[in-house]
Amino acid sequence: MSKNVLSFALAAALALTATAAYADTLADVKAKGYLQCGVTGGVAGFSAPDANNNWSGLEVDFCRAMAAAIFNDPNAVRYTPLTSQERFTALSAGEIDVLSRTTTWTMSRDTQLGISFAGTMFYDGQGFMVRKADGIASAKDLSGAAICIESGTTTELNAADYFAANGMEYNAVVFVDQDEVVKAYEDGRCDVYTTDSSALASERSKFANPDDHVILPEIISKEPLGPVVRQGDELWFKIARWTYYALLEAEELGVTQANVDEMLGSDNPAIKRLLGVEGDFGTALGLTKDWAYQIVKHIGNYGETYERHVGPNTPIGLARGLNALWKDGGIQYAMPIR
Repeated sequence: MSKNVLSFALAAALALTATAAYADTLADVKAKGYLQCGVTGGVAGFSAPDANNNWSGLEVDFCRAMAAAIFNDPNAVRYTPLTSQERFTALSAGEIDVLSRTTTWTMSRDTQLGISFAGTMFYDGQGFMVRKADGIASAKDLSGAAICIESGTTTELNAADYFAANGMEYNAVVFVDQDEVVKAYEDGRCDVYTTDSSALASERSKFANPDDHVILPEIISKEPLGPVVRQGDELWFKIARWTYYALLEAEELGVTQANVDEMLGSDNPAIKRLLGVEGDFGTALGLTKDWAYQIVKHIGNYGETYERHVGPNTPIGLARGLNALWKDGGIQYAMPIR
C-alpha cells in the first residue's frame, strides 16, 4: 500500500474510536485554556507564520473566531502545521481540536473518516500555473507535460481525471509536501504546477518575478475548502458551524469590527439576536450570549477577513466570485440566527 492509502486507512481506523474518546471537546478546550488548530505548513493568505511565528490567514481567522467565541480571546489558539498526509490522522487522534487547512469537502472524507465539515470558508477549484515564456494559453495544450503535484490530495485525483477525460498524457512529478512541489516547479523540474487556484495565486505572489508565471483560465474541479472537526461531539460541531455562520451573518447585516459596539443599539431584530442583545443563542452552544459579538469584535465579519488576507487589494488578489454573499451574486449563505 502507498503511504497515502496507509494514512487514509489509519485515519479511518482511528475514527472508529474517536467518538467515545473525544465526546466533550469544549470542556477539554476550556480546561487547557486554548484551541489547538491544525493548519498548513504555510500558504499565504490562508494559514502562514511570519518571522516571529505569528500565524495569519483566512483559515487562521476561523480558529481565532472560535477562540473569541469560547474565551473572548482570539489569541487563545495554538497552531499545528500538518501535511496533507498527516491532517486527518492528527484530527482523529485528538492532536488537534479543529482542522482549518485548505481541506476539500468530499463524500469519501465525509463518510469514511469520522469527520464533519462545518462549512465552506472558500469555494475554490483546481487550476494550472505555467511559465509565461512557454507560451501556453490553455490547459488543453498540456499534453505530455511534466506536472508537479502534491500527493495525498484531491489535486492528484483531479489531474488524472482531467487528462484521461481529454485523451491527454502527462508525467506526474509527485511530492509529499507542498513546499517541495513549489520548489520543484521553481527549479524547473516540471513544466506545470497544479493545485487549488487560490494556492496557485498565493504561491505566485511569493515568487521573485510573479509576472513570469501565468495561471491558465481552466478550472477543472470543485474544491469547497472548509474547517473540519471529529464526528461524535455534536456540540463541538455546532460551535464550529455557527462560528462560520456568524461571520457570514455579520457581513450580511453590515456589522463590522469597527461598528459592532454601535450596532449594539440597533433596532434591527436580526442584529440584536446576532450580538446577544435580544435572546440567548449562546447557552445552547455552551457559550455566553454575546459569543457572536466577541467574534466580530475581535475578528470582523467574513468579508473583512477575506479582504484582509486574500482580496483584490492583497498580493494574492482574489476577487470574491463565488465567495461573495448570495445577495451579491455569490453562494456564501448563512443560516438564520433566531
